[in-house]
Amino acid sequence: MLNFTVGPVMCSEEVCAVGGEQIPYFRTPEFSELMKENERLFLKYAHAPEGSRAAFMTNSSTGSMEAAVMNCFTEADKVLVIDGGSFGHRFAELCRIHGVPYETLPLRCGQALSEERLYEYDGRGFTGLLVNIDETSTGVLYDAEMIGGFCRQNRLFYVCDCVSSFLADRFDMAHCGADVMITGSQKALACPPGISVIILAPSAVERVTSRTVKSMYFNLADVLRNMERGQTPFTPAVGILRQINARLREIEAAGGAEAEIARVAAQARDFREKIKDLPFELVAESPANGVTSLHPLNADAYEIFTYLKDNCGIWVCPNGGDMKSRVFRVGHIGHLTHEDNTVLVEALEDMQEKGLL
Repeated sequence: MLNFTVGPVMCSEEVCAVGGEQIPYFRTPEFSELMKENERLFLKYAHAPEGSRAAFMTNSSTGSMEAAVMNCFTEADKVLVIDGGSFGHRFAELCRIHGVPYETLPLRCGQALSEERLYEYDGRGFTGLLVNIDETSTGVLYDAEMIGGFCRQNRLFYVCDCVSSFLADRFDMAHCGADVMITGSQKALACPPGISVIILAPSAVERVTSRTVKSMYFNLADVLRNMERGQTPFTPAVGILRQINARLREIEAAGGAEAEIARVAAQARDFREKIKDLPFELVAESPANGVTSLHPLNADAYEIFTYLKDNCGIWVCPNGGDMKSRVFRVGHIGHLTHEDNTVLVEALEDMQEKGLL
C-alpha cells in the first residue's frame, strides 16, 4: 500500500529496520544517552529557547494535549481556544473535562485565522491560549508568529499543538514565544505511533514544576525529573524511541529541520500542481505543507477514499462527522516522493475517466 494519510505515514528503510530489532532493556546508561540525544535534537529542531526541556510521553498526542491542559491550567485560568476543526474542538473538550474555564474562537471549515479576527478577543481577561497550529482535519495552517504577538500583548500562556506541523512547516518556538509545543512520532517524524513529545520553554518548566497535579502518569514535573537522567518514570515505548533516534539522525544527516521542511513543502507543491485540472476545490485558505484538504465537486469524498484503498492500493485520509462525504485529505509527510504523487494522480485521473470523479 502507498500511504498518503497524515499518520501513521511511510517510514524509511532505516527506521523500519530498527523496528525489526529486539527491544533492549532500557534502564541503562546507553539508553539514557540515546534519550538525551533525542531531547537535544528535538530542542534544536523546534528552535526552543535556552533552558527548555522535552518530556517524552508514551501515549498518542491527545494524551499530551491532555497533559498540557492538566499541568498548565487550573480553574483560576481563562483560556482562549482556536476552534477551527476537530482538533480545536478537542482542546475545548479537554478544558471542559478538567474544569478549566475557556472560550472558543470559532472558525468555519478551512478558514484562515486573520489578525483582525484574533484581536476581537484582545483585552478580555484571558490567561492562556490553545491552538493546533496545523488544524489537521482541514489542513489549515495558522500563523504562529501572529498568535504569539497577540499572546505577548495579552500576557497569555501559549500552548501550540504542532503535531502535524513539526518538521513540515517552519516553527520557531523562541521567536513566536510559545511556552509549550506538542508533537507526535507518527507525523512528519515518520515513525510508528505511540510516542508524543512535549517541549517546555523555561516558563513552562517553572509552571509545571511548581504545581501539584492530580495524576500519576501525566505528572510532567515527574517526567522532567526523570529526564534529567535520560529516563522516563514508567516503561516507555522503547522500540519507538530508538526509531525516533534513528529518524532524528537521518534528518540531521540530510541537512536538518530546514531541509526536511523544504522537502515536505516541495512534495506539497508538486501534488497541488499535478491536480490543478482535476475536479477538486482546495479547502484550506492558508494550507499547511503537510496535508492538502480536497472537496470533490462531483463525487463523495469517502467513496474516493474507499475506491483508492480497495482498487488501487493507495491510502488517502478520510474525514469524519459532517465532513465525511465532503472532504478528504492527502498527506505529504513521511517517506514519499514526487513519483508517488504521480501514482496517486494517475489513479484519480483513471477514476475521472470512469465517471467516478
